[in-house]
Amino acid sequence: MIHPENGKNTGITTLLFDMDNTLFDLVGAQIDSCHAVTKFLGTGDGDALFEYFLRPVRGFESHENILDYMNDRSLSPEEKYKDACRIYEKEKLRSITPYPGVIATLETLRQCGYPMGIVTDAHSKDATLRLEKAGLLEFFCGMVTFDMVGVKKPSPDPFLVALEMMRAKTHEVLLVGDSPRRDIEPCRLLGIRSVYARYGDRFSDDRSEFSADFTIDAMDELPGILANIT
Repeated sequence: MIHPENGKNTGITTLLFDMDNTLFDLVGAQIDSCHAVTKFLGTGDGDALFEYFLRPVRGFESHENILDYMNDRSLSPEEKYKDACRIYEKEKLRSITPYPGVIATLETLRQCGYPMGIVTDAHSKDATLRLEKAGLLEFFCGMVTFDMVGVKKPSPDPFLVALEMMRAKTHEVLLVGDSPRRDIEPCRLLGIRSVYARYGDRFSDDRSEFSADFTIDAMDELPGILANIT
């Protein structure tokens, strides 16, 4: 039910959002940056470089993936590696734009009085830069990052820190995220209601609803969900 005075749902008081691939397409930005790097290196195969980031060997955003790619092609790291990393980061940030409907939806939710926070595996510096680039930083009053808690999702710790930061209880919170394993499942175990942002999930073989309470295919569907939560 929506509160008649401020349009705010009386069951949910606080909103949490995953950031990458929920508010903007980080994977698409990474693919663009991989193409920029391979163009600089003269290999011309950005998709092949992106495959290195998908391996379980390194982190999903680790520059060491670029190093492995160069070594496998007998490219001299001493000459071009640092420049390749700079190009990767610059192009990735340049390519970040919010998904359609995100800014308008967040503005609607802010006008309804919802405090909104971020729970991300990114480092705080990167998270701030990305939110600024997407024009989204102003909407959030709290942010939990990897360097704050020292563990990544699906550990419950980032979510518990977010609850404390936002001064909210589990039954008062709704989280929106694109990853069934890293966002939806830990929220289910903690008793936090969740929304599966199916539009941002590029990696699940079966993009069903999983254990999420709700599923959206665009961010502008979120206010309608909130309006009907009792």
